[in-house]
Amino acid sequence: MMNLKSLAFALFQAVAVYGYANPGACSGACIIHDPALIQSADGTYYRFSTGGNIAVASSSSINGPWTSRGSVLPSGSKIDNSGKNDPWAPDVTKVGDLYHVYYSVSTFQTQISAIGLATSPTMAEGSWTDRGSIGVSSTTGNQYNAIDANLLIDGSNKYLTFGSFWEDLFQVTLNGDATQATSTPVNVAFDPAGEHSVEGPTLYKYGNYYYLFYSWGKCCHYDTDMPGVGEEYRIKVCRSTTPTGNFVDANNVSCRNGGGTVVLESHDYVYGPGGQGVYTDPTLGPIIYYHYIDTRVGYADSQKTFGWNKLDFSSGWPKV
Repeated sequence: MMNLKSLAFALFQAVAVYGYANPGACSGACIIHDPALIQSADGTYYRFSTGGNIAVASSSSINGPWTSRGSVLPSGSKIDNSGKNDPWAPDVTKVGDLYHVYYSVSTFQTQISAIGLATSPTMAEGSWTDRGSIGVSSTTGNQYNAIDANLLIDGSNKYLTFGSFWEDLFQVTLNGDATQATSTPVNVAFDPAGEHSVEGPTLYKYGNYYYLFYSWGKCCHYDTDMPGVGEEYRIKVCRSTTPTGNFVDANNVSCRNGGGTVVLESHDYVYGPGGQGVYTDPTLGPIIYYHYIDTRVGYADSQKTFGWNKLDFSSGWPKV
């Protein structure tokens, strides 16, 4: 009788969607979850990820070899909820003279959540200051889940987009130094079908448009609870001429009514790509980075791998 992994691989092979470039090479510390990427002034890549109290790695190349550089929050977060000793889903941006890492404090499949901030002038190990909550949190019964934050700086304006399941993605504005929310959350994306499986937003400006990337589908525990065919993680996008709403997909379907154009999904040995970010690399141009399951290795969350691809916006819609 076929075991779970063999069955999953057979189903995957039967419906695999080809035509996507496979991920760029990765060496060194490549087994990660929810990556966030930035470069320092000297061009060194720094990568942050879920696990290890926001693990940090660095490399002179996006391909690696990646070397572990400790944790952002080695003692956990000062935010006092049940997830404080295992902060999640970092997002990194340079704001003025400081590097900002926004993080989530929560417990899987609950709404008891908050978004926190740590800052550093250098990103060196031991240099991070935990500033605690930015004033965005949720409790049972809220419309949203306060995790998976992403910051976009657009001129003097700072937009923080966040959310996961429930009523999906929301947005607030932040103050001048991007340390506190200055507005109430506004919904920017919602899938009314099924479990409302939209999370992990990335708001990225390119040309005249603001692109709202997000992860859709079941993210985790593939080794013990495989999703139905086509229900696994993938990356979708909508766009708008403003950063604050009216996002639509390539078919002009609203992102608040189930819209979303697929950017990257399972193909070849890549299964369930998601947890993405988008970064303007000074050499490569726009890239999308993410984690994925390498079906040649295994389906456990502890086996998720760092991947990246260049993005082509020439059609007006990002393509891998």
